[in-house]
Amino acid sequence: MKIFIRIIGLNAFFAMTLTAQIDPIKIEGYAQGSTYHISYFDSQNRDLQPEIEKILQDFDKSVSTYLPTSIISKINAGQKNIKVDKYFIACFNKAKEVWKNTNGAFDPTVYPLVNAWGFGPGKKQKIEQHVIDSILKFVGFQLIELKGNKVIKKDARVALDFNAFAQGYSVDVVSAFLNSKGITAYMVEIGGEVYAKGKKSNGSNWTIGIEKPIDNKETANALKAIVKLENLAIATSGNYRRFVIEDGVKYAHHLDPKTGYPTKNNLLSASIFAKDCMSSDANATGVLVLGLEKAKEFLNNHKELQAYLIYSDEQGNYQVYQTPGLSDFVTDAEE
Repeated sequence: MKIFIRIIGLNAFFAMTLTAQIDPIKIEGYAQGSTYHISYFDSQNRDLQPEIEKILQDFDKSVSTYLPTSIISKINAGQKNIKVDKYFIACFNKAKEVWKNTNGAFDPTVYPLVNAWGFGPGKKQKIEQHVIDSILKFVGFQLIELKGNKVIKKDARVALDFNAFAQGYSVDVVSAFLNSKGITAYMVEIGGEVYAKGKKSNGSNWTIGIEKPIDNKETANALKAIVKLENLAIATSGNYRRFVIEDGVKYAHHLDPKTGYPTKNNLLSASIFAKDCMSSDANATGVLVLGLEKAKEFLNNHKELQAYLIYSDEQGNYQVYQTPGLSDFVTDAEE
């Protein structure tokens, strides 16, 4: 996932001396082809960056498709008897859960399509119907299963892509590490996916922004909404950061596993709130593929999730659909 969410007042926040006389510790760097920003309050003033960096490196060695030696890359390449680890197992199980819940709208076996369209590390292909049809023969999560610590494929060409939600899961992994250190107030952001626990030492909430879904590959957009987070995760999927132009037509990177083509609906951005960031991230992708009306039905059946959806009406204007539980901590940035 890309950075669709912006942390409000981050630099100013880190420069402050807070009333509790505890300076926030700031960690930032690069991971999973993106950036991360972590802030936490620690009475022992510990620098946890070396341990966090090691966690993120181990995570990539498991589920990064951009790392040829990772577990997922070896499985995708058809290597035999590859033993998976706890990170891979957690991703596989979450993928299966969301695949079932979204009736296949979320499907990590789209990886060959991701490469064909030029959104992955593989070679982009000339998109023609016969190419898509040939790939669709081995796309489908029913074609792969996990037995113990080994993956079994029903078709050797099946390949997995956890990138749609792996960054969300890495947020959970780092959050669990901070919990293990007895830290009770922190915010973890990796590639735009966020989990915040507790409050800042001055008693205020962690605050982030949801961008307007304007086509823009390089810089931050103006904010559409401001969110106050406490013991909650948020992840946003949208079609305005990653896209390709094919024969003069824009194609977004969210692919419909049933058609093999990028999704075509009026839903521009889906921000999903959940207790863990992996659920937020995976469901945000699934909701964006479902489209607005099916997404509403899905959310009505999954009360554990809250959603802030930005869509385009018939006149091309931005409209917002949000679930009732968000009214207390999401406000319009333009108010």
